Amino acid sequence: MATSKITYTGGLRTVSVHLKSGNEIITDAPTDNQGKGEAFSPTDLLATSLGNCMLTIVGIAAKSHGFKIDGATAEVTKVMAENPRRVAEIHVSFQFPANNYSEKEKAIIERAAKTCPVAYSLHPDIKKEIAFQY
Repeated sequence: MATSKITYTGGLRTVSVHLKSGNEIITDAPTDNQGKGEAFSPTDLLATSLGNCMLTIVGIAAKSHGFKIDGATAEVTKVMAENPRRVAEIHVSFQFPANNYSEKEKAIIERAAKTCPVAYSLHPDIKKEIAFQY
């Protein structure tokens, strides 16, 4: 079964529908590439997917090891390069709620984050800077 259906609606905008749930994501071209920048760009989604995946895998690991990360956040910064235009770097800064995590729990968090499927799927030339704040 297909995962999504994407429709180009004009004006450098797409609407993606997740076929199982019906949820939608709108993308616009960024302002530095002829777009309006009124929604995530496709490269924004690429970078953001890394943070989403990392938090999800950390959540699974935390649940498996009997601790919580509820309220954790990740701020994502995408850095573009030219010739060819591409994502060159993704910076992810995690902030975990004050929970007095043990050294073992911090190791579980950091290992899980760095081994998420999106991290493994990105080209090795994309620099990933990951920071953890507890």
